[in-house]
Amino acid sequence: MAPVWVNHHENGTINPFDRAVAYGDGVFATMRTAAADMPAGILFLDGHICRLQQGCERLGIEWHASDLLIEQLQQLARQYPQHCIKLLLTRGVGGRGYQAPSSSNVTEVVSVNAIPDHYLDWQQSGISLASSSICLGRQPLLAGIKHLNRLEQVLIKSQPLVDTYQDWLVFDCDGYVIESSMANLFIVKNNQVLTPAITHAGVSGVMREIIIDTLLCHGIAVMATRLTLSDVQAAEHIFITNSLFGMIDVTAIDDFQFSRWTQTARFRQILSVNL
Repeated sequence: MAPVWVNHHENGTINPFDRAVAYGDGVFATMRTAAADMPAGILFLDGHICRLQQGCERLGIEWHASDLLIEQLQQLARQYPQHCIKLLLTRGVGGRGYQAPSSSNVTEVVSVNAIPDHYLDWQQSGISLASSSICLGRQPLLAGIKHLNRLEQVLIKSQPLVDTYQDWLVFDCDGYVIESSMANLFIVKNNQVLTPAITHAGVSGVMREIIIDTLLCHGIAVMATRLTLSDVQAAEHIFITNSLFGMIDVTAIDDFQFSRWTQTARFRQILSVNL
């Protein structure tokens, strides 16, 4: 069982009336700790805390990361190098039905898990995606937030994948490409990098923002825009990003094949996200 702390109490439990249980009322971050041969810490911690803060503000949850929480996260990073730390924030208990309480009593849940072994293979070999028949709803008030209501992703992951594919390519209900089921997506074409605009659906991942900033700093043009399946099929290279595996090439989508981008390994090295 994964180590877990609820409001800093090890092996603590969540109140069954917590709004996370009833309504998925909260946000979360999945963070990676540095490898043992690197300075101890959580990679891009400031970015994760900032995104959690922004998500809370958009949902009207009053929360700021306390010094006690930051110290706990840093201590766990020292204790568990090259692991996944998940920080989950809920609005807590209160309110009447859907109506939120006038003030938040935030529940903080911290857990530690191993990084899946196959992520190293994915970094080395790339992965293939299959188009999902389950689409994401369009809701601009929630778009970009990594909120706790992940039922769409649960349904997507419930579809059986053919052995030759490792994940799903996901569209919104208007047919635009948004992401993979667990990562943000980028395409490379004509010396430019394009990524789906996350304005009506999807999650704006911390690694997505880091990659965009890094590419721009190295003189590579990046644009967030609406992408169709035809746009993706016409790409020269495709890669996906998340905070655990960093940056991984996509070598196939359905029956379309893609060559690996020569810059992927370089930027993983620059960002110290190799496994």
